Amino acid sequence: MKKILATLYACIVVVLGVTTFVEQSHGTDFVGKYIYHTGGFCSLWGALAAGAVVTFFRQRLWLRLPVLLLHASFIVILAGAMTTFLSAKKGYMHLTVGNEANSYVEQDSGLPVELPFTLRLDSFRIEYYPGTDAPADYISYIHDAPPVSMNRIFSRAGFRFYQSSFDEDMQGSWLAVNYDPWGISLTYSGYILLGVSMLWLLFSRKSEFRRLLRHPLLKKGGLFVCLSFCLAGAVQAQKRSLPALSRTRADSLASRQVIYHDRVVPFNTLARDFLLKLTGKSTYGGLTPEQVIGGWLLRPEVWKNEPMIYIKNAELRRLLHLTSPYARLVDLFDGQNYRLQELQEEKRDYRRSMTSLEKAVIEADEKVGVILMLQNGTLIRPLPGDGSVQPISDTRIRAELLYNRIPFSKLLFMFNLAVGLLAFFYLLYCGLRRSPAGGQAPLSHPIHLFLSTALYGAFLFQLFGYGLRWYIGGRIPLSNGYETMQFMALCTLFLACLFRRRFPFTLPFGFLLSGFALLVSHLGQMNPQITPLMPVLVSPWLSMHVSSIMMSYALFAFMMLNGVLAFCLRSAAVRLMLLSRLLLYPAVFFLGAGIFLGAVWANVSWGRYWAWDPKEVWALITFMVYGAAFHARSLRLFRRPLFFHACMIAFFLTVLMTYFGVNYVLGGMHSYANS
Repeated sequence: MKKILATLYACIVVVLGVTTFVEQSHGTDFVGKYIYHTGGFCSLWGALAAGAVVTFFRQRLWLRLPVLLLHASFIVILAGAMTTFLSAKKGYMHLTVGNEANSYVEQDSGLPVELPFTLRLDSFRIEYYPGTDAPADYISYIHDAPPVSMNRIFSRAGFRFYQSSFDEDMQGSWLAVNYDPWGISLTYSGYILLGVSMLWLLFSRKSEFRRLLRHPLLKKGGLFVCLSFCLAGAVQAQKRSLPALSRTRADSLASRQVIYHDRVVPFNTLARDFLLKLTGKSTYGGLTPEQVIGGWLLRPEVWKNEPMIYIKNAELRRLLHLTSPYARLVDLFDGQNYRLQELQEEKRDYRRSMTSLEKAVIEADEKVGVILMLQNGTLIRPLPGDGSVQPISDTRIRAELLYNRIPFSKLLFMFNLAVGLLAFFYLLYCGLRRSPAGGQAPLSHPIHLFLSTALYGAFLFQLFGYGLRWYIGGRIPLSNGYETMQFMALCTLFLACLFRRRFPFTLPFGFLLSGFALLVSHLGQMNPQITPLMPVLVSPWLSMHVSSIMMSYALFAFMMLNGVLAFCLRSAAVRLMLLSRLLLYPAVFFLGAGIFLGAVWANVSWGRYWAWDPKEVWALITFMVYGAAFHARSLRLFRRPLFFHACMIAFFLTVLMTYFGVNYVLGGMHSYANS
């Protein structure tokens, strides 16, 4: 039975992974019809569930009640999913102002289905963020019923209605309809059971997690860590003799309030983003962003000959006959002909993903568009004088100016990577030398005190920057790739601070992981602008969902580095395995909680708690592969330290695939690549 279960488990993981790539080439409808919604796929899950039930009795799991409840919760969740698959009804309903409707169109068949009641739309309207054209919410006012809007559903007689779309004339609204009274209730019961069992396993005195905490090898402290510290000097760029605003005049404009990215901001934010968009840097030739944007407004005939439009793609530079990575605005025009437009108009197959050249053309075109918007007077939007838009407070202005002027990510990733790399290599050196202290150093050692101070300083600096962004945006910064990487760096530093007394060798791990996370966010610049959230993202479920998953990723990264260290220091492999097994519990539980919190959010927003989106699938794969490591009693290979560490390193590839691979290769609803 053990071999059968292991084979079924592995088959499901492989099928899920392969299907995400099939979906990219053949489309979502194809994999839904021929894989996810087939009897064979459902049978795989059913066979796994049946085998698990048999195992419950064979291993007498009722003697280990928390473990029994944990596995039972998965059975209940699968039963709920099957109930939804077999009995749920989904469709769409179109309401027009003043008219009644008592039917909806079924999603699968396209046939009308009668409702046991009628609905009448009194009105529909869009709420906007103050002073902008950015929608804050879409609201349908239904007669004798609560309003229906994003993340606010209306239920009647078991039917749930979600705001889906609307007519352009604002006289009609489209509602998604979902009828699934049994499947959702059963699935949510499984989620609750899962949460209870996970907490029970963490806090029960008889659980393996508590036994690991009391293990003698984990009570002896950590390995000795020390480092050398180096500082890199910054070279001040020389000023160029370009027409620009005076520094005094430019500085006086920095705090002027304008409407940009659908919110009220200081002019410095707009000017800085303008310069970052064009050059990738926050200053140019010793000039501030306000000076540069003022120069473009005052003397465009000079600035259009300035090579400041960064073209990263080598093939595009060759096509434009550029000798450097920076193009002038005039280089992109041949008389009255726009050279990028000619490249964009070339035919391509839209069934495939864009090539790197096509993406580079679009990126360069966006930069030209920003310059043209500035020259046409549509980029800068001052606050209207009629008082329709309230200015923000001076405190928030000062906070945003401070945030713009301190390159938090750049400074911290340079510091963390420098400290982390040196600390890691010195840790290996001390371990290989087998120092008399056994590779350990007292907590009072000056180098250890310096390391601890540096770690706390890095954490507080990152927390300060993250808090500023939270205050400026008026929301938790978790809506895009840039912000989630910032949060992951914060989680990693927090975990390093938490573990550093008991496991001092986690110190370099904290520096390295946070440094790489900040480096990715800095280089990618995935979305550094602070913008209002689209309506569907304005939900507390989103914050809980993303923060739980990012915390799990940070813990998985610690376990991966433990594995790397174990292969370098074989003598510490057992102890490092115990630490990774300890971290495995909160890591997998955070991931599980994040997945199912996301399912609840999706159900509240779209009427379905699982859509087999590539990101959902790879998160499930990650959950399943790490979950296998819990079964060391039946899978004896996981008792071998080096095998365990090799798995932790290999399993981390699923984390990388979930976050980066899906974003930049597979795409889907959860992709941050274009955020």
